[in-house]
Amino acid sequence: MEKLDNKKPLNSNWGSVCFNDSDCFGKNSRFENKNPCKSCGSCDSACQCDFKAPARQLAAPLNSDCVLVNSVVGSKTVQKVAEATFPFTAFTPAIPAGSTIVSVVVVPNLAGVVRNTTIIMDKVVNIGLIPVSITVTFLAPGTTTPATAVLSTTLPFQEHTDFPGASPEDAVIESPFVVEGIFAQPGVPVIGTTGLVTTDAILVKIVLRTTITVTRQVIVDSHGGICDVNDRSCESTTTPSTITLPSAP
Repeated sequence: MEKLDNKKPLNSNWGSVCFNDSDCFGKNSRFENKNPCKSCGSCDSACQCDFKAPARQLAAPLNSDCVLVNSVVGSKTVQKVAEATFPFTAFTPAIPAGSTIVSVVVVPNLAGVVRNTTIIMDKVVNIGLIPVSITVTFLAPGTTTPATAVLSTTLPFQEHTDFPGASPEDAVIESPFVVEGIFAQPGVPVIGTTGLVTTDAILVKIVLRTTITVTRQVIVDSHGGICDVNDRSCESTTTPSTITLPSAP
């Protein structure tokens, strides 16, 4: 290995290297040195070097000092309710008419939620489906041995939230759903497969919570002035829009 001395200084990305204390002290130091290290900037501390990063070069010159940002129109925490009523015959195996319901277990699949969110003037409209697995424990008429039946399906939900100032050209962000409550109610009337109203059915309801945030792109100048990208986005229309959403899976 080659011996290092002051005649062969190391190269460094951070400047010249000082090999001994005398290199980093000035003439007033107790260390005598006629040629102090040029990269040293202090007599009583380590080397003080002023390093500068290379200037960044833009792909193309900018001709404006304005920036485009997302302005928050509003943000609200809201609840949505997904529910449906299922006749006994919808389960597998079919629950016999007149059975006593012992328990209902509903397991929602939040990862599979499908929701379509649209903004109309001053409102956010949300329509969607949440997949669920329903397991019912029941006692058939004349029996004392519990049996189970299952159903995998989806519960529809829809909600509209007032957002004064929101316009159709705004963007909307919804946080992931949080389940606040799950409810099951046997004996709720429903139209059966034969077209007749029957109370051999179970209502399933899930209360969901989410936060809705509406944003709008605006231009901000160097003085803090703000203007809309589209200054006519909030003009009212006399013709209501008709929106056809994707088919449910």
